Amino acid sequence: MSTTGQGTPPTSTAADREIVISRVIDAPRELVFEAFTEVRHLSQWWGPEGFTTTTRSFEFCVGGEWDFVMHGPDGTDYQEWITWTGIVPSERIAMLHGESRDDPNAFESVLTFEPDGAATRIEMRTVFPTAELRAEAVEKFHAIEGGQQTLGNLAAYVAEIARSGEEG
Repeated sequence: MSTTGQGTPPTSTAADREIVISRVIDAPRELVFEAFTEVRHLSQWWGPEGFTTTTRSFEFCVGGEWDFVMHGPDGTDYQEWITWTGIVPSERIAMLHGESRDDPNAFESVLTFEPDGAATRIEMRTVFPTAELRAEAVEKFHAIEGGQQTLGNLAAYVAEIARSGEEG
């Protein structure tokens, strides 16, 4: 039996490996984008509900890294590492995210920031190396709910900044 040829489905398509989460945030695009660019902001909202973040190092530029620990509400620490692979100010951030620089299971994420009237539509598109890693992220680590909660935390944070006039 041949394993190649016409009509043979691919073993893993991008859709099999992808999670897409979006949200409209009631704040200007520049402010929503800024919340990703400065560690003083990120540490206030990053992660699902109940998580906190401790940053070891942070440099927001292409090739720069964010080395941090996410502390779960149950006391579990999760070693995290992100390198920024593409930045278009106020429009797009691309990153590689894993447990460490040499993590073979690191995944790629692209965040886009689109104006939606006075608000901002943010879309987070994450592609895992394999469909199995995506399934593990969804089932074991609740990646979809966690991503939705993270964007909810971002929305609440930037709404508070916008109300209090602390931008910039």
